[in-house]
Amino acid sequence: MDLKFKLLKTDSCGARLGEFHTKYGTHKTPMFMPVGTQATVKTLSPEELKDAGADIILSNTYHLWLRPGEDVVDNAGGLHEFMNYKTGPILTDCGGFQVFSLAKPKDISEEGVKFKSHLDGSNLFLTPEKSIDIQNKLHSDIIMSLDECPPYPVTHEYMKNSVERTLRWMQRSKDAHKDREHQAIFGIVQGGEFEDLRRYSAEETVKMDFDGYSVGGVSVGEDPDTKLKMIEYATPYLPKDKIRYLMGVGEPLDLIDGVIRGIDIFDCVLPTRLARHGNALTRCGRTNLRNAKYIKDLSPIEDDCDCYTCKNFTKSYIRHLIVSDESFGQRLISIHNIRFLTKLMEDIRLHIEKDDLLEFREEFVKKYFNK
Repeated sequence: MDLKFKLLKTDSCGARLGEFHTKYGTHKTPMFMPVGTQATVKTLSPEELKDAGADIILSNTYHLWLRPGEDVVDNAGGLHEFMNYKTGPILTDCGGFQVFSLAKPKDISEEGVKFKSHLDGSNLFLTPEKSIDIQNKLHSDIIMSLDECPPYPVTHEYMKNSVERTLRWMQRSKDAHKDREHQAIFGIVQGGEFEDLRRYSAEETVKMDFDGYSVGGVSVGEDPDTKLKMIEYATPYLPKDKIRYLMGVGEPLDLIDGVIRGIDIFDCVLPTRLARHGNALTRCGRTNLRNAKYIKDLSPIEDDCDCYTCKNFTKSYIRHLIVSDESFGQRLISIHNIRFLTKLMEDIRLHIEKDDLLEFREEFVKKYFNK
C-alpha cells in the first residue's frame, strides 16, 4: 500500500504535526483511533463515528479469528464491506496482546505461541504467518506484524530474549505479507523499561523498512513515569518520515504526553468502556452520570461540546438511561467520549501549529485534575 506520511511541522517540544494519505483521503495527525474489537465500535454506527470525528478505527485479529472467522469476513469482501464502514481506513492489530494474556511463558516457542480460546477452551496456535494470513483475509488497510508482548515487570535477560524473538517474528511477518499493494504493514518496538533494549529494538526494526512503526509493551501495569520513559527510549530512533503509533493508550493526559514525545497515532478502548459504566470524559475530569446529583440536571455533559449527545440530551435523561440499564445511554456517552478525544487531538494539532503545546498541557492539567 502506498501509505505516504508527510511531516508538516515539529514544534519546540518535539511534537509532530503531519498527515497521511489513503484512498479515503487525507488523515491529519496526531489522531486518536477508536477500537472496534469485533468489527464494531460498541453501540455505534459508522455514521456516528464519522460525525464524532473518528478518521480511522482498529479491529482485533484474535477476536475476529475466533468469530466469525477470517474466511467469513473474506467472503463478504473484507471488513469494510462486512461492517459497512466506508468512511475511512481500518487498522488491525496482530492479536499478540490478547494471545499473550492467555498464554503461559512455557507455551511460547520460536515457531509461535500455544494457548486456549477464551470462548470454549479449544487449543489454538498463533504464528507470525497465521497472524498475517488472518489480516490479509480481513482486508484491513494497515496490518501489524506479530510481536511478543511480555508482562511487566520482567528481567533484562527475559526482555532481551523476547526482543530478539520479536525481531525474528517481524521479519517472518513481513515475508508472509502477500498484499503489499493494498495493505501497509507496521513493525512494533518492544524492550520494556530498558533503555538499551528499546533503542536496540527500534534500530533493528527500522532496518526492516516497515511502512510505519508502533511502540508496544506500554500501559501494561507500569507507573506513569516508566510509561513515559518507554516512549522516550524508542521514538528518537524511529524515522521522521513514517507514522509512529503508540498502542493501547487513551487517557487524555497520556495522549498529550505521547504527542510531546513524538507519537502520531493512539488507540484505546477507554471511551466506550467508560461509557458502559456511565462515565463521561470532560475537560474537568471524569463525570459519573450515575450520581444522584444529576437527577434533575438539565444541562448537557459539557456546555461547549459540539457532539450529537451534548447538542440534544441532558445529564438528567442520560442518567435515567444508565440507571435503567438502557443501551441508548451507553451509546450517547460513547458518542461524547469519542468526540471528546477526537476534539482533544484537534486542539493538540492547533497548539502544535502555534508552538505552545506545553502551555496547553499545563492548563489542561489544572482543569482536568482540579489543581
